[in-house]
Amino acid sequence: MKIGLQIPDFTTPDGPPRLGADLATVARTADEGGFEFIAVMDHFFQIGPVGPPEREMLEAYTTLGYLAACTARAKLLTLVTGAVYRYPGVLAKIITTLDVLSGGRGWLGIGAAWNEEESRALGIPFPPVAERFERLEETLQICLQMWSGDESPYRGQHYQLDRPLNSPQSLTRPHPPIMIGGGGEKKTLRFVAKYADACNLFPGPDLARKLEVLRAHCDAEGRDYDQITKTCYFRFDVGEKGERAGETVDQLGRLAELGFEVAIGAVAGVWKVTPLEVIASDVIPAVASL
Repeated sequence: MKIGLQIPDFTTPDGPPRLGADLATVARTADEGGFEFIAVMDHFFQIGPVGPPEREMLEAYTTLGYLAACTARAKLLTLVTGAVYRYPGVLAKIITTLDVLSGGRGWLGIGAAWNEEESRALGIPFPPVAERFERLEETLQICLQMWSGDESPYRGQHYQLDRPLNSPQSLTRPHPPIMIGGGGEKKTLRFVAKYADACNLFPGPDLARKLEVLRAHCDAEGRDYDQITKTCYFRFDVGEKGERAGETVDQLGRLAELGFEVAIGAVAGVWKVTPLEVIASDVIPAVASL
């Protein structure tokens, strides 16, 4: 099993004046410690489970570009982009740019979007859920077409592109990996089987069933289920001095038994850095063979 860090909260002890330097320290520690992924949320306001909307929130892709310069090996992605936040052709260019400038470490993490409050607040169109999924599918199709080098016009229900040119192309071939977040059984997991390289599910008692649903969609799409990387959101809390590292390893072992290959999520006390060092020394080696 591999470990990924998600950074969902930018309210730091030393505040915005030190945020760039503190973020660089966190990212470098994770990168050098063996974290496979470094991710940020794609939100413009802070979300309820973390804090009130007024708390600090950085724009995702500007942040990932900065993190690309601060790191050398970890894959970089959002967990996950709302499909309606950016025009698909622009999103394909954004991910390509991240991939090229990071030396081939860019991923597309994407979902249908859910946060109507921040969208309305900033004037971002937020259509009904059925249309958001239609736009998500067209976005996936457009990104894959642009990464394939096909410049023929794209004519969808919601998006029309006259010449989806993408130059330079991504370094990662055939394209930057696509991770679709969410556990919707009728559409989201079907899109994973049809278009994606990885899924991301939230923990809960239905995880095993979600994977079986994904397997069924793979069978229907003629897709090899084992080709899809199964990732699960996981909140790492190893304690201030690592006293819960063993418990964390046991929890990750249970996820591995279900078939998950990656656990990615927030780290409690991340701005103190020590928890990252504990995970690097005591957790990552222990779960590497799971």
